[in-house]
Amino acid sequence: MDDASFTTRPELAGTFGMVASTHWLATAAGMATLEAGGNAFDAAVATGLTLQVVEPHLNGPGGEVPVVFARGDGRHGGAAPVVLCGQGVAPAGATIEAFRDLGLDLVPGTGLLAATVPGAVGAWLTLLRDHGTLPLDAVLRFAIDYAENGHPLVPRVSATVAAVSEQFRLHWPTSAATWLTPDGAPPAAGSRFRNPVLAGTYRRLLDAAVGPSREARIDAALDAWYRGFVAEAIDRFCRGPVLDDSGRRHAGFLTAHDLAGWAPTYEPPVTLDWRGWTLAKAGPWSQGPALLQALATLAGVLPESRSGRSASAPDAELVHASVEAVKLAMADREAWYGDAADVPVDELLSPAYAVERRALIGDRASTDLRPGSPGGRPPRLPAHVTLSAAGTPPSLAAAGAAAAGIGEPTVDARGTTRGDTCHVDVVDRWGNLVSATPSGGWLQSSPVVPELGFSLGTRAQMFWLEEGLPNSLAPGKRPRTTLTPSLAARDGVPTLAFGTPGGDQQEQWQLCFWLAHVLDGLDLQAAIDAPAWHTTGFPSSFYPRAMTPGEVVVESRIGDDVVAELRRRGHTVTVSGPWSLGRLSAVSRDPGTGVLRAAANPRGMQGYAAGR
Repeated sequence: MDDASFTTRPELAGTFGMVASTHWLATAAGMATLEAGGNAFDAAVATGLTLQVVEPHLNGPGGEVPVVFARGDGRHGGAAPVVLCGQGVAPAGATIEAFRDLGLDLVPGTGLLAATVPGAVGAWLTLLRDHGTLPLDAVLRFAIDYAENGHPLVPRVSATVAAVSEQFRLHWPTSAATWLTPDGAPPAAGSRFRNPVLAGTYRRLLDAAVGPSREARIDAALDAWYRGFVAEAIDRFCRGPVLDDSGRRHAGFLTAHDLAGWAPTYEPPVTLDWRGWTLAKAGPWSQGPALLQALATLAGVLPESRSGRSASAPDAELVHASVEAVKLAMADREAWYGDAADVPVDELLSPAYAVERRALIGDRASTDLRPGSPGGRPPRLPAHVTLSAAGTPPSLAAAGAAAAGIGEPTVDARGTTRGDTCHVDVVDRWGNLVSATPSGGWLQSSPVVPELGFSLGTRAQMFWLEEGLPNSLAPGKRPRTTLTPSLAARDGVPTLAFGTPGGDQQEQWQLCFWLAHVLDGLDLQAAIDAPAWHTTGFPSSFYPRAMTPGEVVVESRIGDDVVAELRRRGHTVTVSGPWSLGRLSAVSRDPGTGVLRAAANPRGMQGYAAGR
């Protein structure tokens, strides 16, 4: 076989429906839902709920999910993309003063203090109610079956439990009861694992789903989750202190009242027009606009096309320019992004600002964090960042994380993690497109709520405990999340949905995919398979908020010549494994022919696409 045309698996093509996700069992659940007559929204919900069971180290019912979607019209067009925000907010009691009274200058990355309102179930059920066609039991049955009757544990789950098993045994007994065997050992990779308590929670949700219509029954389930037995159990559990990675025991701020006052919201996406495409992302309460900023900056640097180049050989010029553009975008993320009313999104994405930022990309790597001044306003970085930049910033390795930044979660003995995530993409024969990135509620980061069988999220660790910043902690506010699904339209018609897990690397690995697909002309699978890279030269969103100025991490397949040239340009290059960065998936629809396509990532050996 010609190496230039080789991919790890075929790009799937068909006309009925396509599902791609980060775990094959979830993909199969989504495809079964399409086969049962459901649409892309039904399938996405079935896939997402299944991921809560089979990738519990990456997401759970206590986590969150942003969704970007577009409704098709069954012919050649489709409605404009919409964002459904399933990111919960900070509790009423979670104030900067409250954390100061506890002697904390950062929100801990584990335990109960970092819990926000769990938004994932609310978003999935809202999507099902408003855009799906099937009843709740039809999409929840897969998650119930795998929780009740068991599923084979992927090796990463077993490894994650092993890494925090001592924490479970000594400090989080409810997690030990859920995740460790009767003799206190972690479950073996490949063993059939059951979580009957979680299955019972899902079954109670179905029992509560009564009413005169499909929509009323889903509303009743939402009410049970946010104002009924789930909210009550969470409230009780959060009143008891647990050990977190501050080294002390703390109770949580989250209450039943916080859950009762929250609901997912629909909102317009932030968009960028780029060479005939329109790319839609969630707003600046996410890091989504950073990908748009990087692309806007690169628009005047990259050639019009690189079509015909080898998928295995991105050159040093492309990597260098991309990395430098990402550094600039992420510097702006630190200075300007957050769940605040005055984020200058229009100025950050304006052509004039892109020209200004583009001028900062030189032949040499920058090691400085350089936020801009959109609209002439001076930037302000968090004090933690400026103090770190003035001295020797902590490295990711020193924080107990893998320097190579591989997309699976990396935990230390206390459970500290930069976190990771799942991803779902679905397209159906009517042209409906869904892209979602569920995350949070990681088994390793917060103890199991014993009555419910799942852990709460720790997304509040992304807030700053400093007044006056766009991402400063405040009750009722969303943390600036790293979760960032993507949906793109071609000539105004929604065409492509894609995304990846990976924390701060999500935008960067999506940039690699975008350039390979749009600029190089590679198909979905080849673009996912192409060598990836990212930089850690900006503050991490995760406790303890480390950064490594000048570092670029590349897959070894990128080639020795490219590595040498990047080093000559001043980058500190960390060479990672040949298949180590990113867990992308993607689906697309050709509006002219109706042909559907899908691809999934071979890295991690979990992601699969299915379709016909």
